[in-house]
Amino acid sequence: MGRIVLTDGSGRWFDTDKAKSWEEGTRWDGHNHVSLCAEKFGHERLYQTAGGLYILNHWSQWQGSAETYEEITAADAAKWLSTNEHDEDDAEKAGPEVASAYAALELA
Repeated sequence: MGRIVLTDGSGRWFDTDKAKSWEEGTRWDGHNHVSLCAEKFGHERLYQTAGGLYILNHWSQWQGSAETYEEITAADAAKWLSTNEHDEDDAEKAGPEVASAYAALELA
């Protein structure tokens, strides 16, 4: 895809060709693959930029919905990975701050 401008109005951008990405988890509801992290017709993808920032991409199949790209924290990235059934290996690939936040989500 290449250059993507964040939708926060800052003008900042990142290159998807240089970023790591993780796909959302889904469940089959008998009619559709429904996202584990978004509303019924919504979808999300997590990116880690070449500079180490975390970007959440949200889009919808719902007509008239705008696609968004927003920076999130490492802790929110860890929550997103957990919610979408990514494992500790994926959290480690996202960096030590995400791995630490992911490990802290485990209930003792």
